[in-house]
Amino acid sequence: MKPLANFFKKILLVIELAFAAAFIHWEKLLFIGVVAIDQFTKAIVMKSMVPGQSIPLVQDVFHLTYVLNPGAAFGILSNQRGILLITGAILILATAYFYPLLKKSDGFIRLGTTAILSGAVANLIDRVQTGYVVDFFDLRIWPVFNVADIAIVVGMGLMIYAILFRLDGATKIDEARQ
Repeated sequence: MKPLANFFKKILLVIELAFAAAFIHWEKLLFIGVVAIDQFTKAIVMKSMVPGQSIPLVQDVFHLTYVLNPGAAFGILSNQRGILLITGAILILATAYFYPLLKKSDGFIRLGTTAILSGAVANLIDRVQTGYVVDFFDLRIWPVFNVADIAIVVGMGLMIYAILFRLDGATKIDEARQ
């Protein structure tokens, strides 16, 4: 079992090194890409659907459902626009403040942080403009979500992975790069 785990760790290291070599400023590209794709998909939904409308893509499994979410994840803090705007602004300022430290951290921590920040900014744009976040992916067994929400969840997963499995070996990985 351990050789298989080591094999996958080496594959992840190669992928990470290739990614870093190919995109020197990959954090900026990821950030801009997530925000742009999120805002583009939301604009399409707002232009082609009305709030509450649902289009089944896979009946009873996956629908496009136009929802105006006045809260955060799962509708918590519903209609608390001020709190949500302040929280989003604090997240952005904290990330900007700690960015120099992030540049020295594990690649998965940077990738996760960038994904979370891009998702938060994309949803903050909605909150500033309308007071709501546009959600549209509907799996029927989960609250309706959007591209920014996906980035936030994937970012959290990457950070959890880095914290649980990479931080102890981060110096070994950094030594392997040199």
